[in-house]
Amino acid sequence: MPQQWVIVVPVKELRLAKTRLAHLPADLREELALAGARDVVAAAAACPLVDAVYVVTNDVLAAQTLARDGARVIADTADSGLNAALRDGARVAAGWHPRAGVAALSSDLPAMSPGELGSALRAASVAPRCFVPDDNHTGTTLLMAAAGVALAPEFGAGSRELHARSGAVELDGDWPGLRCDIDTPADLERAAGSPLGVHTARVLAQLGGSA
Repeated sequence: MPQQWVIVVPVKELRLAKTRLAHLPADLREELALAGARDVVAAAAACPLVDAVYVVTNDVLAAQTLARDGARVIADTADSGLNAALRDGARVAAGWHPRAGVAALSSDLPAMSPGELGSALRAASVAPRCFVPDDNHTGTTLLMAAAGVALAPEFGAGSRELHARSGAVELDGDWPGLRCDIDTPADLERAAGSPLGVHTARVLAQLGGSA
């Protein structure tokens, strides 16, 4: 039987999200951030290898919305940064699912499909810790640790190199949606031409389908 997984998705305060999309109105940036998180949660929950999806956040609207979508919400009460939130989330998730692997997944992958995520999770059997870099080959969109193995996240600038240095194995699969995070106007334009989750597609429709 393949390894089952729990997914931990960090969601920052919506008012602080998507700052590199400064050409968009603040309310649309917040809507886009929440929409992307909703699409990620939906895709992860639809993956047969995923037992549960946990969201770590201190944003009230995000917590309420994603809980209604079926995610289990962990309050980021410490507010000590992304990696601290992921470590806390991973500990909680592992406590509830001791036989499952734990994976940290970016909240801004609106083109990711359940099939892509499942393929990457299956590929993670090659090592205790594995990761998938973004399509710029500098960041990380997915970090996986087998059951009983510490997640040890190193997200942030240069996380691809940091995760590789920490001993995690880089996975190279055909997963364009899993690699396509939306941080910049160029990312937004590229994503607008991809199959997107329903929530992100709805927000982009407000922009006329382009950045």
